[in-house]
Amino acid sequence: QAQLVESGGGLVQPGGSLRLSCAASGFSLGSYAIGWFRQAPGKEREGVSCISSSGAQLKYADSVKGRFTISRDNAKNTVYLQMSSLKPDDTGIYYCATAKSWGTCLYSYDSWGQGTQVTVSS
Repeated sequence: QAQLVESGGGLVQPGGSLRLSCAASGFSLGSYAIGWFRQAPGKEREGVSCISSSGAQLKYADSVKGRFTISRDNAKNTVYLQMSSLKPDDTGIYYCATAKSWGTCLYSYDSWGQGTQVTVSS
């Protein structure tokens, strides 16, 4: 069964860092552009970052540019999201997803995992 599994979330103080992982099973992640999006209570879903299938192209939302870094290891069938200088506004459930296309990878997805909770609070 094809699925995506996110991990690495947790509680962190403002200014701290976390690294999220997105592992695929049942299919090859390397065939897809992969995006990360987040959902916070009372807020719209927000695309955070995405990476092309080869890893050569990256995109970031303005809200995380300079603080988050997306990467992938296709040999391990895994995509990562390194998050630094975290702010309370970064709090939410983070999901990785297969993008419908590179052009829409920050807001349009085919499938996603169950998500991992990130809470930034002192």
